[in-house]
Amino acid sequence: MRNKIIPYNPELKQRARQLRKNSTFPEILLWKKIRRRACGVQFHRQVPMLNYIVDFYCHEIGLAIEIDGKSHDHSFLYDAKRQGELETCGVNFLRFSNDEVKHHMFSVLLVIEEAVNELVK
Repeated sequence: MRNKIIPYNPELKQRARQLRKNSTFPEILLWKKIRRRACGVQFHRQVPMLNYIVDFYCHEIGLAIEIDGKSHDHSFLYDAKRQGELETCGVNFLRFSNDEVKHHMFSVLLVIEEAVNELVK
């Protein structure tokens, strides 16, 4: 497995800590399902990468998971730019809405499991 660490702006470290302490309800729900290698790989929360912070990231396979809530409603272009820059560093993305995580967790976990299995190969 590649276990690639993406460089990050050190000024984001404190902000990432704050985000971990103040997780949204959907982030907490998903974290309870994917922590402790529940998907066969280890995810971390609120990971600084380049000049951004992703909700969840697995260094082993280069998979980022983003949960898009109301704060993302008006930031489509920013999110696309951010995702594009991180993808050039080899990061793969999965995006889910707050509603998907809250109301369709089984389906969300199936998508994550499928992506993990594909990237582990």
